[in-house]
Amino acid sequence: MTPRRPFDPERRLLIRARRRITLQVAGVFCLVTAVMGAVVFWAVAHGQDVGARRDLAVAAQVAPISQPPPCVWLFELHGGTMRSSPGAPSILPIRATLDAVAADGRTRTGLVHLAGRDLLVHTQLRGDVPVQAVQDLRYQTAERQRLLRVLGAAEIAALLAALLIGQVLARRAIAPLGEALDRQRRFTADVSHELRSPLARLHVRAQLAARRLGREPDPVLVAGDLDRLVTGIGQLGEVIEDLLLSSQLRQHRPSGPVDLAALAEESAGAEAARAGQRGVTIDVRRGPGDHVVRGAQSALRRVISALLDNALRHTSAGGHIWVTICSGPDVVQLSVRDDGVGLDPREGERLFARHAGAPHSGGLGIGLALVSEVVDAHGGTVHVDGRPGAGAVFTISLPRTAAEPVPSEPRLLLPQQVRSGTSLPARDGTAGR
Repeated sequence: MTPRRPFDPERRLLIRARRRITLQVAGVFCLVTAVMGAVVFWAVAHGQDVGARRDLAVAAQVAPISQPPPCVWLFELHGGTMRSSPGAPSILPIRATLDAVAADGRTRTGLVHLAGRDLLVHTQLRGDVPVQAVQDLRYQTAERQRLLRVLGAAEIAALLAALLIGQVLARRAIAPLGEALDRQRRFTADVSHELRSPLARLHVRAQLAARRLGREPDPVLVAGDLDRLVTGIGQLGEVIEDLLLSSQLRQHRPSGPVDLAALAEESAGAEAARAGQRGVTIDVRRGPGDHVVRGAQSALRRVISALLDNALRHTSAGGHIWVTICSGPDVVQLSVRDDGVGLDPREGERLFARHAGAPHSGGLGIGLALVSEVVDAHGGTVHVDGRPGAGAVFTISLPRTAAEPVPSEPRLLLPQQVRSGTSLPARDGTAGR
C-alpha cells in the first residue's frame, strides 16, 4: 500500500494556481482559434455566395442556352415557349419567377429549396426575353462541411496544444514561487539545524555555571564561565546572519583578512565544555607561519563549528578530535580528524548534499551542506576521507592572503572583571583575554 503524502497547503495552492493558469491559457488559445475559424468560415461562405451570384448574372446575360457554364442550367421564356439547357432537372425552371420578371422587368436573385436541393436562382431580362440561371449549391455545401470539419479538427488540436503550452507556461510562471517556497523551507530547516549545536553548548555551560555558583561562595570566581556564556549567546545571532549570508555568498564575494588558526582555537574552546561532558578530547595543532585567508569571518567560523559538531556527534567517549592548521605558499589547509565511527569514502560527495542521510553526516546533513556552500563561495575546496570504524577527516583548503593589522576595539570592564582579569566579549564574538 502506497503511503499517503502529508498534506501540504502551500504546495496545494501552487498546484491550483498552475492549473488555473493552464486553463486560462488554454481558454484564450481556444477562443482565439474559434474566432479565427469563424472568420475563415464566414469569408469562405461569403466568397462562395458572391462568386455564385456573379457567375449566374454573367451566364444569364451572355451564355448560350444550349452551352451553359458548368453546374449551371439556363432557361428562356420566348413567346410562351420554354427553352432549357440540356440535362436540366424536370423541377426547373421556377415559372412564377420567370413570369414576374417578364411582367415588371426587375431582376430577381434568391435561394430556393426544392426537392431536397438548395438552388440559387437568378432571373433577369436578356433584351426583352426573360432568362433564368439556376445553380445547384450541393458542391458549395459539401465544401463548407469539409471546411467545418477541418476547423473542428483544428480547434481540437489547438485545445490540446493550448493545454500543453499552458502547462509549460504555468510551470515556468509558478517555478519562481516554488523555488521561493523551497528556499523558505530550507532556510527554516537550516535555522533549526544550526541552532541545535549552539543551544546545546549554552545549555552545558549554563549547567556548569549553575553548579559552580552553588559551590563557590564568591561569584567573581565564576565570572569566566559567565563571560563564555554571554559570548555563546551573542554568537547565536551570528548563526542567523551566517545562514542569510550563505545564500548571498555567490553573488557577493566575501572580503577581509581572517586568521583561520585563531578561529579554529576559538571554536575548539567553544566546544570544550560539550566535548568534556562527552569524554572527548579536542586537540588543536597549529603549524608555523600565519594562516590568514580572505573571507567572511562569521561564515568561516560556522564552517569550523559545523565540522567540530559533526566530529563530536560521531566520536564516542574516550575518543579524540584533532584540528590541524597548516599553510603553504598559496593555500591554507584546515583539517578536522576524529577516531569515531568513520565513513565510506565513496559517500564523500553525498555527505555535502542537503537532506542526504549518511552514516557520518547525522541528521539531515544541512551543516555539512553549508560547509560546502561557504567554502565554495570563498574559492576553496572540501575533501573528505575515512574508513568505516576508523574515523574520518574533513579538510578544507582556502586561498592564502597576506595578514593585515586589525585595529583593537575598546572594551568595557566591570569592576569584578578587573579584579579577576576577565573581560566582556568583543563585538566579533571572541572572548576577551
